[in-house]
Formats: sequence, structure tokens, C-alpha cells
Amino acid sequence: MRKIIVTTFLTMDGVLQAPGGPEEDRSNGFKWGGWQFGYPDEVTDKALTKIMSAPFDLLLGRRTYEIFAAYWPYQNDGIAEKFNRISKYVVGTTPIDTSWNNSTLISHDVVNELKKLKAQSGPDLLVHGSSVLAQTLFANGLVDVLHTWIYPITLGKGKKLFGQGVPAQEWKLTESAISENGIIVASYAPNGEVKLGSFEAAVISDAELERRKRWATEEKKS
Repeated sequence: MRKIIVTTFLTMDGVLQAPGGPEEDRSNGFKWGGWQFGYPDEVTDKALTKIMSAPFDLLLGRRTYEIFAAYWPYQNDGIAEKFNRISKYVVGTTPIDTSWNNSTLISHDVVNELKKLKAQSGPDLLVHGSSVLAQTLFANGLVDVLHTWIYPITLGKGKKLFGQGVPAQEWKLTESAISENGIIVASYAPNGEVKLGSFEAAVISDAELERRKRWATEEKKS
């Protein structure tokens, strides 16, 4: 069985949109494209090299696929050679030009097709960006590994890795490092349900009981 590995560059407030340049993705009036520029250092390069050196195929959402397909076939470096050679699976429900060699479109019964793809033998499936696809993967428990690079930036708007409605779950930290530029590089694996508890006092005050009652009333009115 193949693992689905999500890799993403994030701001502190969770934005993953257009880290690489101003024209990468201006959707919804996004004006901060290229926010990642200027931050790479030895720690981030080492982490990315480790991930990219392992065998993998690409699993991408439509927009990320189109960004990659308009860039990597025209580059001449080690990453381009690998991206151009390996299999690419693109998830989308609108017409897509899949002429980038070794590309396969997944457009119908997406969740079941992803499960079938995951069950096959072969290299792991590496997801970059692809914010909409990521929501589908999280919602259906299909992510096996999550790699994040969290940059010391807040943008306030933009596409996010975790959208509204992402299922509650616990993640186990498997590896981490902090770069000299303040980037938190962390890897996680799913770790079951969220474990709940309480720090409330053994004796609950009348003021606390009144607060709960008042807030419950406000909730009903909202």
C-alpha cells in the first residue's frame, strides 16, 4: 500500500497560497505571492532534500497541477528531471490539459479512486499545495504523513491547509527542527482521536454555573 504524504509551506496563520511568486496564484485578490522568498537555509534545504530523494509519484489538485505543468517541463535541474519522469495524478472536475507526460486525471468518484490508488503497489504519493484536494484527503482519513514548513509570517487571508470542517483528530510529531530564519520544520502522523480532559476545580462556583447558563442562553439566541 502506498502512503499519501502531504507537504506544505505555511504562514503562521495557516496560509499556503502562492509561496513561490506573485503570479503563482492571485485567486480571490491574493496579493502576497512570493512570501516564501528569502527564507531558505541549511535546515529547510536538508529537510526538503530528504523528502525529494525518496521514490514518489505526485498527487495534485487541478490548480497546483497547472502551476507545475507550466513550470517544471521548462526547467533543467534535478527536481525537474524527477517531476517530468514520474507519474502525476491530478484530481479535478473541470477539463484539464494532461499533456504533461505520465499524467492521469481523476475526475469521477474521487474518494474511491484515491483509495484504489493508495491501495496499489508503487512509490508513495506526494502532495504539494493543492488546498482543495487536501480537504478531501483530511476528511476521508487518507493522509499518512504531514510535512509542514511554518514561516514566521502572518497574512490574514489566503487559501489554507486546514479549512472549516476538517475532522478533529490528534497528530503525532515524528520529527522537527527550527531553522536559523525561524522556520519550524515538522513532520506528523495521524494519532487517533482528540483526547479530552478538564482543568476545572473539584468544586464549581456559583459564578461559574451562572456563566455557563448565560453563555448557553446566548448561544441559543445567536
